[in-house]
Amino acid sequence: MSLQKELKNKNIYQNEITKIYPQSIPREFDDYLSTFPNHHPMKKQFIPSHEEITNTNGLYDPIGDSLHSKENGIIHRYKNRLLFTPTTVCPIQCRYCFRKNELAQRDELFKASINELINYLQNHQEINEVILTGGDPLMLSNDKIETIFKNLAGLVDYIRFHTRAPVIIPKRIDNDFIQLLKSYEPHFKIISIAIHTNHPDELYPAVDECIELLKSTKVKLLSQTVLLKDVNNNLETMTSLFKNLSERGIQPYYLHHPDKVKGAMHFYLPLIEGRELYGKLRDELPGFMLPHYVIDPSNGRGKTLAYNGESLDFSGSLIDRFGNKFTYNE
Repeated sequence: MSLQKELKNKNIYQNEITKIYPQSIPREFDDYLSTFPNHHPMKKQFIPSHEEITNTNGLYDPIGDSLHSKENGIIHRYKNRLLFTPTTVCPIQCRYCFRKNELAQRDELFKASINELINYLQNHQEINEVILTGGDPLMLSNDKIETIFKNLAGLVDYIRFHTRAPVIIPKRIDNDFIQLLKSYEPHFKIISIAIHTNHPDELYPAVDECIELLKSTKVKLLSQTVLLKDVNNNLETMTSLFKNLSERGIQPYYLHHPDKVKGAMHFYLPLIEGRELYGKLRDELPGFMLPHYVIDPSNGRGKTLAYNGESLDFSGSLIDRFGNKFTYNE
């Protein structure tokens, strides 16, 4: 096939893909991506692939968000904490995103109301943590984040952001945001920020500057990572990532087994492979550099530990946080 024909076919595929799953990459991050060769793990995470529409396996709601939705952007899965989705906007479209179908379809599940959140918290005093997700909560303006802080102060002890913004648009962490964090630190026992990062090349100089700004506050810095086929499912990449995060003062928190996402099954790998890799990580890294390796099953039971140090064989069942055994089909 000629190069011209190959490029034409690629463009046709990309147009078809982005009709279903939009593509958006900020200019400065796109410039950074352009420094990597084609098929590099950095590009695979963000550049559309024909497998998104040719592989029809996977689920619309792979972790059972809808089973625990209370509407108005509230998802209450665990007794003492809930998710709140104040925005459906992200700084970038990750091609493996577990909510890529729901966000692409603008699912009503994620349309948020801060007033309904306040009412819900007042009626559920067992909740002491609100986790801001989405979308990406740092796509909100500082003024809107301050509104959330102001309304949650006195209602919960802990507030957590799950975000990709420090990696994708590090300039979002500006001095005004830092001052906002500092001004609300006395109102919560802990404010934490879980930074989503999957590959050591995501920790480039602009990100380091952003992290240093965050470290000037009392905010607890965590990380979350998704295990992805042909992106980071090897010992060298994972060891480097968790070492680099830890050395920057970021606690590796979650390593997610990939969800069975419709349009993203080309990133999926069998649980036995993830277990074997995690077992090797235990030999390479000190315990404080190891995140929790978890699965979020479609039955909505919530995060379940995916590693069994006594046996790497997978029997086809897992034990949920209530101690109940359930079937997990590969």
